[in-house]
Amino acid sequence: MNLTIITKSPEETKKLGKEVGKLARPGDLLAFYGELGAGKTCFIQGISQQLEVKDYVTSPSFTIINEYKGKIPIYHFDLFRLNNAEEILELGYEEYFYGEGLTVIEWAEKIEQLLPKEHLKIDIKFKDRYKRIISFIPQGDRFEKYLKELNRIDNFRN
Repeated sequence: MNLTIITKSPEETKKLGKEVGKLARPGDLLAFYGELGAGKTCFIQGISQQLEVKDYVTSPSFTIINEYKGKIPIYHFDLFRLNNAEEILELGYEEYFYGEGLTVIEWAEKIEQLLPKEHLKIDIKFKDRYKRIISFIPQGDRFEKYLKELNRIDNFRN
């Protein structure tokens, strides 16, 4: 089962991120897909707010990964500048992907072959200047449960 939700503003995208943050557990991996400026970082900021991260969350475009402390650690990857999947091997990605925190990856398509079998694919597309079409594609039982919970949220009905 996939789920698609349309948000009508950056604030709504962030609010949806907060809802996903409520479901996040250590060891989860969220793989974000979407064009530049589609709202991936905005969504991740909502997750981070829900998990009580005190730092301002930005894309770690030049460092590839930022770590944030919150209710659970957040490992925020931005692979925009990654030239090939081999570059991430040097970072010891397994420690993050299979660690005690929540891993969120922007531009996940660049390392699809390295993603764990169980993860949640979140594809964000432009509908217009403010609206975003956000599709959730679960990979594994854990993330099917995410979608069942998200499907119960009335304030995002389209």
